[in-house]
Amino acid sequence: MTEIPLTGGNVSAGVVRVGDTVRRPAGPWTPSVHALLGHLHSVGFPGAPRPLGLDERGREVLEFIDGDVPWPGRVDLLLPDAAVVAVGELVRDFHDAVAGFVPPADAAWQVLMPADGAEIVAHHDLAPWNLVAGRGRWAFIDWDTAAPGTRLWDLAYAANGFALLPEGAGVAEAARRMRLMADAYDLTEAQRHELVDLLGPRARAMHDFLGAQSAAGTEPWRKLWDTGHGTHWRRRADHLDRHRDAWLRALLG
Repeated sequence: MTEIPLTGGNVSAGVVRVGDTVRRPAGPWTPSVHALLGHLHSVGFPGAPRPLGLDERGREVLEFIDGDVPWPGRVDLLLPDAAVVAVGELVRDFHDAVAGFVPPADAAWQVLMPADGAEIVAHHDLAPWNLVAGRGRWAFIDWDTAAPGTRLWDLAYAANGFALLPEGAGVAEAARRMRLMADAYDLTEAQRHELVDLLGPRARAMHDFLGAQSAAGTEPWRKLWDTGHGTHWRRRADHLDRHRDAWLRALLG
């Protein structure tokens, strides 16, 4: 069958569509990721692709989910209030669905940076470039870096990507969208305090990871650092820390 390259990711080379499936290079973590995705499918969570094993070339095979990836060309899909609410609900549904997952005894994960705990198996890259907005179904893709983490570590990264849109939005608008997302997730008051405390550190963890990998000469991270991703994450972390009181007022008001 015809292979159609799927482009747009920063680090996922060799991803193609074949019919109603996606084929991706497999890694040592693939069996664990497929166990996770299989669990999510078995409990009725629609926001992730169904795993379909490996093909004759040893590539992982996943269900193809038809729709638009909002970043970078369709960010407009994420600007309505209903969209940020939908994302908050989707993240909460994922976290609730994964709570009952028991990883294989020999589970291996691709851990890029340490999380703040191991409450669940988190996605670790819930962002507009890893969301497919389909007709009647929104789903997160690119689960390669799923690994132990916490709900709020995962949500802090998602809030950074989805609440602070569009790029250049003022603090008041970003805070309002963050409140919509927190309400959709149904955070408790204590969790809202914790989330605000994690926003800056979660962004800074990205900066520090890229810096360390660039210094070690590791691709594709060095290329991302050289093309400004490190600067972006440093500025974003500083911005999140600088306006901590605004986020807290919005989430608690």
